[in-house]
Amino acid sequence: MTKYHVDLNCDLGESYGAWRIGNDEAILDYVTSANIACGYHAGDPLVMQRTVEMALRKGVAIGAHPGLPDLAGFGRREMAVSPEEVHAMVVYQVGALQGFIRSAGASLHHIKPHGALYNMAAINSSLAEAIALAVYRVSPEAVLYGLAGSELIKAGEKVGLKTAHEVFADRTYQQDGTLTPRSSTDALITDPQKAVEQVIRMVCEGKVRSQQGVDVAIKADTICIHGDGEHALEFARFITSTLKNQDIITQAV
Repeated sequence: MTKYHVDLNCDLGESYGAWRIGNDEAILDYVTSANIACGYHAGDPLVMQRTVEMALRKGVAIGAHPGLPDLAGFGRREMAVSPEEVHAMVVYQVGALQGFIRSAGASLHHIKPHGALYNMAAINSSLAEAIALAVYRVSPEAVLYGLAGSELIKAGEKVGLKTAHEVFADRTYQQDGTLTPRSSTDALITDPQKAVEQVIRMVCEGKVRSQQGVDVAIKADTICIHGDGEHALEFARFITSTLKNQDIITQAV
């Protein structure tokens, strides 16, 4: 019987100042890697430090989650940024998180861009190459997470990085393999059962049904669940137990 393995990652450390977002400590019991915000779209120094410490206590692989400088928009609004600016942003944010990781006696496992930066780099080869080069220069041993089959994955492989093709449990797909924009009413999958069924098919069959009704080939190395959702903790429990029941092993890439 074929054994399937997949990483389960979650965006964490997104509280900042007086604002509290998500239930990070509880969710860390169900995921295998954590993408920690680096202060641009969310997070602050104390939150970064505490989230690193929590992840280490629970044996979860730690990744940097750099985004656009947009706290008000949670990093989900596109900005007119050049490849040079993007390179500098990624170096700056990854370097900041590495400081906390190293001070805790650990090492950075991966880098995953956030929000609009992630989506822009999925289709823009120049931005993708800027991110890949920044990661290679700062932490060449780290894994670059990117949308499955995207320009970011291609750029990472080109520069010599280990990459992880990422799929989404709670997002719908277009026939070109991109995510449906959040501005669309059908962007999110709110039914946990449908979300898990999509995940299992992506992992075991390498396919996802697009909004156009066409099956799209997809590679699933790592699954993203969002830590800021209203029912994030319940979904993390549900997807973990369902994957286990399907004999799908969850482990870091």
